[in-house]
This record gives sequence, C-alpha cells and structure tokens, in this order.
Amino acid sequence: MVTSLKLWGGRFKKEIDPEFARFNASFRVDQRLLREDIEGSLAYAEALAAAKVLTPAEAERIRAGLLRIRERSLKDPAFLESNAEDVHSFVEERLFQSIGRAAFKLHTGRSRNEQVSLDMRLFCRRAILTAQEALINLAEVLIELARKHESVVIPGYTHLQKAQPILFPHYLLAYYEMFKRDFDRLTDCARRVNVSPLGCGAIAGTSYPIDRRRMAHGLGFSHVALNSLDAVSDRDFVAELIFAASLTMVHLSRLAEDLIIYSTSEFAYIILSDAVSTGSSLMPQKKNPDSLELIRGKCPRVLGHLLAILTLLKGLPTSYNKDMQEDKEALFNTVDTVQDTLTIMTIVLRHIDLNLERIAESLKGGYLLATDLADYLVKKGLEFRKAHEVVGQVVLYAVEKNKRLEDLTHDELRSVSNLLGADVLQVLTIEASLAARHLVGGTSRKRVKAMLKRAEKEIAGFKRLAIKKS
Repeated sequence: MVTSLKLWGGRFKKEIDPEFARFNASFRVDQRLLREDIEGSLAYAEALAAAKVLTPAEAERIRAGLLRIRERSLKDPAFLESNAEDVHSFVEERLFQSIGRAAFKLHTGRSRNEQVSLDMRLFCRRAILTAQEALINLAEVLIELARKHESVVIPGYTHLQKAQPILFPHYLLAYYEMFKRDFDRLTDCARRVNVSPLGCGAIAGTSYPIDRRRMAHGLGFSHVALNSLDAVSDRDFVAELIFAASLTMVHLSRLAEDLIIYSTSEFAYIILSDAVSTGSSLMPQKKNPDSLELIRGKCPRVLGHLLAILTLLKGLPTSYNKDMQEDKEALFNTVDTVQDTLTIMTIVLRHIDLNLERIAESLKGGYLLATDLADYLVKKGLEFRKAHEVVGQVVLYAVEKNKRLEDLTHDELRSVSNLLGADVLQVLTIEASLAARHLVGGTSRKRVKAMLKRAEKEIAGFKRLAIKKS
C-alpha cells in the first residue's frame, strides 16, 4: 500500500495521530467518486492552461497522467490500495507518481471544498439518469401487464375492505401515476444538480483568471454557481435526491405490500413466480414472497438516510464543514438501494400471473355494488344522505338473508324502498358499475383503454428524454 501525500501540513509541528488519521480519512468511501474527480480535474487543467497558469506541455502531461489513472483504476483493483486521505489526495498522489512535480500545479487556485461539490453533482446527475431509466423499465412492465389483463375486473379496496369493482389495469395505472411523479421529481431535482461550483475556491472564489462558464459547459452543466460561499456548502441537491428516492421507495413498498397480500392463500389473486420466491428451511409447503418483503424492508433504510442528511445539515454554520463528509455513505447507499429495488420489482411484475378464477369468485362478495344502488336512488330524486341510509338497510337485509345484492329480487328490494323500480336490476351488474365511471380518472373500460394508450405515449416520450440526456 502506497503512503499518501498530504495536501496540507506546513503549519503543523506534530504528526497526526494514527487513530485520528484513520477516523478522518474517507477514501474507503469516496473512491467511488474517482471517475468524477478525474473528470473535474481534466476540465480544470484545461482552464488553467487557457489562463496561462499551466504551459501547454504541462497541461498535456497532466491530462495524459489523469487518463492513465482512470484507465489503471478500471483495470487493476490493487491500484486503488492507498492510505490517501480522500479521493482528491489519491488523484494528486498518483498523478505525482506518474508525471512528477507538475502534478502539484493542478491544485492552483482550487480547493477540495469545490472539488467534492463538483464530484457529488456529477455523481448525482448520473444517478438520476440511471434511476429514471429503471423507472421507465418498471413503467413499461406495468403497462404490459395491464395490457395482458386489460379486461380483468378485481375488487377495489379501502381500509382493506371490499369497496367497488375496478379494472385490474386501473389498479396498475395508479402505480404508473406514482412512478411518473417519481420520474418528474428526478427531472426537477436534476435542474438544481446541474450547477457547476468549479472555480469557487474554498469559500471566496479564485483569484486566477479561469473561465468558469467554459468549464461548466465542458462538463455539461447548465449554469455556474453564483455565490462561492453557497456553492461549497450546498448539499440541498443531495437531500433533494434522497427525498425523491425516498418517495420512490415508499411507492415500491406500498406496491410490494399489496402484492404480498394478494399472493396470500386468503386472497390468492396473484401467483408469484418461483424465480422471485424462496422456501422454508422447515416447512416444505412454503413459498415465501421474499423479493417483495425485501423491497418493503429496504424502504426504511432510505428514509433513514433522508433523516440523516437533513439532521446533518440543519446544525452547520455557513460554508464547508467536515461534517459533510458523512453525506456520501447516505447518498451512495440510497442510489444503490433504489436501483436494486426498482430492478427487482420490475422482474417480479414481469413474471406475475393472475388467478382469474379466484378473482371472479371474490367479486361475488363484499356488496361491491352498494354505491351504484345509492346512485340509482339519487337519480330517482332521493337526496344522497337518505339514499345512503336506504342502501345501508338493503345491505343489512342481504347480510341477514346471506345473499348478494345482485341476488335480491325486485320484491325484496321494494320492501326496503318503493323507489327501487324494476330497472334497478340493470344497475346491479359489474359492467354497469364500470361503465358509470366514465369521467377522466375513472375505471370504465373506455376510459382505462384511453389511459393505457396515453401511458404508452408518455413512456415513449420519457425514453426519448432519457436518450437525449445521456
């Protein structure tokens, strides 16, 4: 292991305590930013050359040395073994070993405060694109599953009690809307990520005549930070990305919870693939939904990272503080967890099957058409609150007679209210209930078909946007 060069030390008389050196170092974690750190250093070297701080020969040696570091790091894991304090120290250390003292000129006018902010922004920008691609894949599978079972009706639930009949695609489209919002949140977050802090120095800016906008443009940033003090201390974009990821995880957890319930023997609406299930070490009959339980179980981890980053930031005085070193583990683990979870949920949905017989049988119970009966009475002139009471009496009668609403005779219905005419039997069907919900957002077959078509068009647009950004 190579002994690291330090980026500081002239004003110190004593060597750093070894235990504190270990405690202070972050290279074990932030070496993940090596790609971004080299990318930023390449842009900065070019800017120093344009400002005539570096000679053309020095700039070329630095550029070639940085590219060699990037290549070696990808091919040789042992190359990353170092006592470097952080990723910035590591790059300068390896660059010095490669090109000699010219490496020390690269840090002219530059602070690690701006470097780490730049690295984090570059990392977050890539992480957003990767997460959006995973969301697109998940959305595609959701819509494919909806198309496959476009005609299937399932019981809709509130409070885990049967409520009204809905189309299965209508249920899936609810999650499509959630994941679409997640996609949009990431797009919005990317606007605030896409600001370059390079050239802001440690706190007050730089005295060297480098072209900040040219550097930003070369790195793909839309804007430069307008206040150096804010730029080096801003981690809003990290908190915002973790917040967006937290909501994605909440949506994934809710979907996992639904699917776990629907896969139980008590419901048995869906059949999970063996490919995403496990068994019991004791009970031979078990087929456990571990994929979904892990998706649900990983949600609190990301929520914890959100609380950690917000708590970290809330007590900091203005400008950079070493506390910010702790933001990386929260960010990296959040990004990895969301990516893994989106991938696994996509696999689960791709191989899921429906138990159509069980679903059809379940539609027969729960008095799913009670609201339709109330609507019928309202159309006959009864105020809704009274209609609600009358239908409650009809349901009570059906419960006592152990009958479905659909099985009640006209005479039985009229015994509760004489407003229930012979045409009421036309209302008490699943198809009539679906057809009545034809407004935007409703579960009628025509409306859901239109929403599926709209979703497919939106996904195609998301794909084009992702390709353009990449």
